[in-house]
Amino acid sequence: MSESPVETAVGKKATISFNSALCIHSRGCVLSQPSVFKANVQGPWIDPDAADPDALVRVAINCPSGAIQIQRHDGGVGETPPHVNTIALRENGPLAVHAAIEIGSETIGTRATLCRCGASKNKPFCDGSHVAAAFVATGEPVSKTSELLAARGGPLAITPYPNGPLGVKGNVEILTGTGRAIDRVVSVTLCRCGGSKNKPYCDGTHKTIGFLAP
Repeated sequence: MSESPVETAVGKKATISFNSALCIHSRGCVLSQPSVFKANVQGPWIDPDAADPDALVRVAINCPSGAIQIQRHDGGVGETPPHVNTIALRENGPLAVHAAIEIGSETIGTRATLCRCGASKNKPFCDGSHVAAAFVATGEPVSKTSELLAARGGPLAITPYPNGPLGVKGNVEILTGTGRAIDRVVSVTLCRCGGSKNKPYCDGTHKTIGFLAP
């Protein structure tokens, strides 16, 4: 039986769960709360009692992959879905999604980084393979002309089509890595094979390159 990728650290006021299979090593946790997330130590490296629960929730919200989840025990406010759903393009890297995310029929939380290089071994999630694959894709494409959406939040359903793109349904703003709006849509198909010449959108290239993905 394979070892679970999820580590759980139980504290007096909060429990921290860390899923190594989702982590893209953005290091936001270690840099913002080094007393909680202790890099390069032997043994337990997560200490939930080293910061107050509000600070822990802020760390979780700033973890783009959803690898860090916080469960509060003090009755305080936890993480809530954003008022505006967004998908941000990481330069030469994944799609960073912030919304009430549904993948297939499963509700997975409010944060995820999804592979767009085609090389991840943990599709549809990013596992950092874009670095070794030398994936090149701008995080700053030209903006389209788009109107503000009547509603900007709500559930965002993402369907990884077999051997094909990511189908996205729901209110969402597609952003550059620096936060500029590229597009505002309620339905779109986004490339995940790495081959589209119209990134971040699918152009059908997955059919000609033999892309395989569940």
